[in-house]
Amino acid sequence: MKPQAQRPTGAFVGASWTALFVGSLTYLIGLWNAEMQLNEKGYYFTLLMYGLFSAVSLQKSVRDRLEGIPVTGIYFGLCWVSVSLALLLLAIGLWNATLASSEKGFYAMAFLLSLFAAVAVQKNVRDVALFSSHEHAAARPDEPIA
Repeated sequence: MKPQAQRPTGAFVGASWTALFVGSLTYLIGLWNAEMQLNEKGYYFTLLMYGLFSAVSLQKSVRDRLEGIPVTGIYFGLCWVSVSLALLLLAIGLWNATLASSEKGFYAMAFLLSLFAAVAVQKNVRDVALFSSHEHAAARPDEPIA
C-alpha cells in the first residue's frame, strides 16, 4: 500500500526552514562567540554537520522503505548508529566541557532543534516532490514521469 500524497502547507514548510536556520545559525553564532579553543569549536561544528547529515539520511531511509524503495539493512542500521553517535558525542562533549550549565543547555537545545528541523525539511521536500509527480501524472496521464 503506497502512502497517499499530501502537499505540506506553506506554513509548515516555512516553519521547518525557519527552525533549521534559527537552530543552526544560533548554534554557530554561539560557537563563534564562545571562549573555547579552536579545536573545541571545530569539534562542535563537526558534530552539527555530522548530526544534520545523519538525521537527513535516516529520514530518507525511513521514507524510502515506506515508499517501497529498497534500503539495505546495513545502511539503515548505520543511519541509526550515526544519529545516536552524534547525540552521544554531543552529550559527552558537553558533559566534559568547562561551560556554564546554561551554555551547555543552549548548545544541546540548538543542536536538537537543528536535527529535528532538518528531518522536517527533508520530509517536506519529499512530500512536495511526491505531490508534484502525482499532479504531473494526473495532468498528463499518457506521458511517463521522468
